[in-house]
Amino acid sequence: QLVFGTERRGVDIPLIKPTFETNVRGIYIAGELGGMGLIRKAAEQGRQAMDAIAADRRQGKDADVVIIGAGPAGIAAGLAAIKHGLRYILIEQEDSLGGSVLHYPRNKIAMTQPVELPIVGPMHFVEVSKEKLLAFWLGIVGRTQLQIRFGHQMTAIETLADNRFRVVTPRGSFETGAVLLSIGRRGTPRQLGVPGEQLDKVMYRLLDPEQYCGRDVLVVGGGDSAVEAALACAAAGARVTLSYRGDAFNRVKRKNRERLEAAVAQQALSLRLRSEVAAIHPERVALSGDGSTKDIPNDYVVVCAGGVLPMDLLRAIGIQFETKFGTA
Repeated sequence: QLVFGTERRGVDIPLIKPTFETNVRGIYIAGELGGMGLIRKAAEQGRQAMDAIAADRRQGKDADVVIIGAGPAGIAAGLAAIKHGLRYILIEQEDSLGGSVLHYPRNKIAMTQPVELPIVGPMHFVEVSKEKLLAFWLGIVGRTQLQIRFGHQMTAIETLADNRFRVVTPRGSFETGAVLLSIGRRGTPRQLGVPGEQLDKVMYRLLDPEQYCGRDVLVVGGGDSAVEAALACAAAGARVTLSYRGDAFNRVKRKNRERLEAAVAQQALSLRLRSEVAAIHPERVALSGDGSTKDIPNDYVVVCAGGVLPMDLLRAIGIQFETKFGTA
């Protein structure tokens, strides 16, 4: 059963209709922002949302729809927009496509199920590396002439007359009939809020574990990304400590949990449950837990604590959310 959040840590999920339209007419949400990070489901939601947008036949000065985010949902939505003959603008704040997949560690295996993409047809991947998946999407962009404007970060959505919208970016604005938000939940990394976090050695994503070979690395987090980052760094030859404030890794995939247990048993990495980072220093990190604080040697800190969504921006245009505490 798919649930959102935990009993202790809630997750804000936007209220959306079966058509993926929010309570604000003309604004749709698909993919990770709506709580669906699975590649197949996100792509399918992007397609269905664009089908609904095409049926609504809204028009704007610059575009019929602006799609924000070029992950699986945004790519599928863009293809569906082409299929429906819509005037679309697809923007992405990064300099490459892929969404959350772009932030996966090198050679990470992405697990998905076959999905039907508009224009392209079936995508048959089941287990595929990050690099092959990104190459596949780049090939789709080339074959279909899907237009993506990279380096465009959405900073505001303004409501205009006749229920139209203006999407604002530092590089210009676009007036549109509809907006599809297909942004991920990692856009702005969640910080720890501890002294020393501004040091250059603190990272919020792991791209190449090999660079940490022979170094003391602290990985912070309790989800799949944290476990996978710790395992990848350990496999690359780093001396890894994985810190999590919880009692157990209840939110991670069984396969990752089993791999972690094996690594701990083989002393390939050190696991510190019920611990939190108290302070970060140039050559060490202070970990607190069980009523005491202990310093450990440290060269790098990799924080895998999720992202902070632009809640204030979305609420400012009237989008409503509900907080899920381990519920469907």
